[in-house]
Amino acid sequence: MCRWFAYISPEEPCLLADVLLNPENAISKQCSEHYLPFLLPHNEERELDDAKDKLLLMRNSLLNMDGLGIAWYTNSQTDYVHGVNGPHPALYKSQSPPTNDFNLKSLCNNTESLCVMAHVRATSGSVVTPVNNHPFAFGRHSFMHNGAISNFLAIKRDMTDMLSYDAYCNVLGTTDSEHLGALYMSKLTNNGAKATWEKQYPLEEMRDALVAAVIDVMKLQKEKLGSKNAPNSLNLCATDGRRMVTCRFRNHATQQPPSLYWSEFAGRILSRKYEGGPNEEAPKDDSTIKPAEECGKHTIISSEPTTYNEKDWHLIGRNSILMVDTDGVEREEEIKYDGELNAEDPNAPGYHP
Repeated sequence: MCRWFAYISPEEPCLLADVLLNPENAISKQCSEHYLPFLLPHNEERELDDAKDKLLLMRNSLLNMDGLGIAWYTNSQTDYVHGVNGPHPALYKSQSPPTNDFNLKSLCNNTESLCVMAHVRATSGSVVTPVNNHPFAFGRHSFMHNGAISNFLAIKRDMTDMLSYDAYCNVLGTTDSEHLGALYMSKLTNNGAKATWEKQYPLEEMRDALVAAVIDVMKLQKEKLGSKNAPNSLNLCATDGRRMVTCRFRNHATQQPPSLYWSEFAGRILSRKYEGGPNEEAPKDDSTIKPAEECGKHTIISSEPTTYNEKDWHLIGRNSILMVDTDGVEREEEIKYDGELNAEDPNAPGYHP
């Protein structure tokens, strides 16, 4: 499955290279290496070859070589474009593996932001092309996904009927993920026009829209496929640059969703501005290096921890949603839904672990 990474802070910008390229287990390295604390032992099953939970293995061990994408938030348009205020996402997408992308390295070494989303893709069937790479932008809002909507083609037509006109027109690719992002935006704006994409919505409304989109997908599957449907893996992330909602979800009574972690401390050992960070080449008396405790409030959410300091990371609960508000305060809640929407048969047609 895909891997994704998100960083958000009310005050502490990150250099993209420090969070996406340089970490020990950076997302740029998760194309072929994996680290899943609290799910699989580190080192013993580092390559996941001998994992006892084969479905967990399959949902986390595929090579992620089908493209990459980054959205970083910038205020650049505010001074130049009428009607645009506050941070908006700039997008970079490529079919090249991140380790071989010269343009990505240059961009990351020279860009900082208070909010970043990054994604490396493993397609579940749709075309390998940059337009299908996450994140997907809707005005000031961005969306990305790790997992798959099972039997997507069987519900695609009915799902598009649920989209607002402008959200439907904004879908440029063929992925289940982009359609789900459009459904989220339709829920968030109450089927509003494109102008509503410039609004900032309370965190609770973002949460409710994300959960409503997930539930609508499961209801469609139940209506169209009944017992032939298979579980969905829906690790989702949505942000407006100042707030963020994420979920780790799989509608099965016992199976684990793909991995998803968060940290409120990892940024201080990733940033080269702070003591204890990866800036080993800096002289000990370098006055530009700040004490680690001065690192501002921030949250990192990632398919895998990007450092091997296990104590700095929390595994998001199964079928739970994590929210980060404008003050940087995190809150985790269980997703409430009708248990009858669970799918039980992993051997059903169209099953995508």
